[in-house]
Amino acid sequence: MLQKLVGVGGGRIGLGLLYANLLGVSCCLLSGEVHSHVDVNPGCKEKCGNVSVPYPFGIWEQSCAMNKHFFLNCTSNEEGHPELLFGENMPISNIELEGTVTVGIDAAFSCYNKTGIQDYFRQSVSLGSGPFMFSHTRNIFTAIGCDTSARVTNYEFTYGAACLSICTENVEMSDENPCSGSGCCQTSIPKGLKSLAYSLSTYYNYTNVSDFNRCGFAFLADNSSLKISNWPLSRTPIYGKDAYATDVVIEWVVENKTCDQAKANTSAYACGTNAYCTDPEIDQGYRCLCSKGFEGNPYLKDGCQDINECEGKNPCEEGTCRNTNGDYKCQCPLGKFGDGKTRCKGVGIITIISAVAASFSLVIICLLLYMNCTKRRKEKNFKENGGKFLKNQRKSWTQQNSEETDYLLGETSQQPRKEAEKPILTPSQTVISFQIENYTDSI
Repeated sequence: MLQKLVGVGGGRIGLGLLYANLLGVSCCLLSGEVHSHVDVNPGCKEKCGNVSVPYPFGIWEQSCAMNKHFFLNCTSNEEGHPELLFGENMPISNIELEGTVTVGIDAAFSCYNKTGIQDYFRQSVSLGSGPFMFSHTRNIFTAIGCDTSARVTNYEFTYGAACLSICTENVEMSDENPCSGSGCCQTSIPKGLKSLAYSLSTYYNYTNVSDFNRCGFAFLADNSSLKISNWPLSRTPIYGKDAYATDVVIEWVVENKTCDQAKANTSAYACGTNAYCTDPEIDQGYRCLCSKGFEGNPYLKDGCQDINECEGKNPCEEGTCRNTNGDYKCQCPLGKFGDGKTRCKGVGIITIISAVAASFSLVIICLLLYMNCTKRRKEKNFKENGGKFLKNQRKSWTQQNSEETDYLLGETSQQPRKEAEKPILTPSQTVISFQIENYTDSI
């Protein structure tokens, strides 16, 4: 049972059950496909207000929760808005499948006016016998004040701690400066605590600091969300629904068994398909996590769904990504081999084609350059050796000696000129004509 006890001077007395007074039953998974984005049993509500309620937790129907310990109260607050409660009066702001529930718990306080009249509130909370405990890694016990002594114990009185905060002038609270005993002090709590009670006392009834500090506050709070700057020394308490509350992290496990003990009873084993059991660091009970390559709710039968690693950015170091159940493979480019998740070995076909194309292009370029150089060299020789003059001489000589050839071949009816009319070439002229013909042919 959850009990929230208050000091007689606070005027706030409340008793309540930790859980709804209903018989707990084991949840039977209904048939049908469970999609990765669904964290509840089919037919169950996913939210209470703006707070998601994933399985093994459940609301409205007992069958929506794994058992009575995880059956939560979704009710309406004073404004008529839905509010999710842990027990009777601790509002829940967040539930994580990793094993945490964040709730709001009012701070304890002790105040004195200048006439010495005291007003105080002592906080006391029990999480019952279920699989819940205060997180010793996330929470820190804190006291605020200049004449303040704060004490925290558990119900069994097997644990206790205290811190003292004293100052003689107003201290500007800052998130950058840790609580060092001047205006603020802190102490840790041990693992596995299921109940807490904290209260405050004073040495001089704040008479020496009443101008700027008349009250001291004590609270347990999530260290990651606590802002000391929100707790000025001038603060005075507020009652009712607007009372100063802090976020407190409660850890949960499936049940108080180790993984080996849980696996021995397959009918009660909580981890679904593609999920595995893990023993948390709190040394109590077990939890379930989705196996590598899967995501979702590990407490549902088919809650862990395959992650498509190939969506979005290619995870392969080289090659093409291909998704598999719970993993992915990387296919190396053609011509290469190995594991593309790290790197591929060999020479790829694209590299080979690129190299061949580059070599062929180089050959073509070299050939074109050679032909161009040869042409330029011939033109240079032609100019330097009177090639134009010799070419004209060859043309004239060829025209004169081709008349007889054309007549004999019947290509013309005009008889060639007589021998007397033809120029008589001397041996030296004949040689020169032959040389001109050979030279011009080579041009």
